[in-house]
Amino acid sequence: MKKIKLDIVGLSYSQTQSGAYALVLGEVNGRRRLPIIIGGFEAQAIAIEIEKMTPSRPLTHDLFKSLTSSFGIQVTEVIIYNLVEGIFYGKIICGDGKRSAEIDARTSDAIAIAVRFNCPIYTYEFILAKAGIMIEGNDFVFLENTEGIEKPAVPNSSFNSLTNDQLKEQLKTALSEEAYEKAAKIRDELSKRKTS
Repeated sequence: MKKIKLDIVGLSYSQTQSGAYALVLGEVNGRRRLPIIIGGFEAQAIAIEIEKMTPSRPLTHDLFKSLTSSFGIQVTEVIIYNLVEGIFYGKIICGDGKRSAEIDARTSDAIAIAVRFNCPIYTYEFILAKAGIMIEGNDFVFLENTEGIEKPAVPNSSFNSLTNDQLKEQLKTALSEEAYEKAAKIRDELSKRKTS
C-alpha cells in the first residue's frame, strides 16, 4: 500500500471531550486533514517538543529518545496503519543500521516520538478516506469510504432532528472553533444520510 505523508497542522483543546485535545494532521501537498483525539499528557509532550521547550526533568518520550540513541537506534518513521471503531493504530519503525523493527504504539505516543526524532509521519489512503476531512477553499467536503470499509457507529442523536443545511452550517462552525470531534460526528451523520 502506498503511504501518504502527514504533517502536524494543529493541536487544540477539545471542546467536546473534557481533558482531551484534538491533534490535526494534514496531508503533505494535499488538502485533507486527519483529526485525532488524544490525551492531555500526550498533547503536552507533542507541544513541548514542537515549541522546543525544555522540561526540568525528561518526559517519558524524551527518556525513550535518550535510551534508543544511547544504543544507536534511530526512529526512521511513524505509520498510522489502521482505524478500528474510532481508534487509530500506530507503529514506530526503528533500526540500528543492521536490522529494523516495527513497534506497536498508541498513535499519540508514536507522534510524540516522531517529533523528537524529526522523522516522517505516514498513513494510508483508506484511513484518510474513512476519517479525513477535505478542505476546499473555505468549504469542507467529506471523504467517502473506500469500497468495503464501514464507518464506525457513532451516536449522533442530537443531530437527527437537523436538516442537511443546518448540519453543514454547524460543521463549518465546529471546524472554525477547532471542535474536531464534533465535526467528525456531524460528518458521519451527513454521510449516513447520503447512504440511506
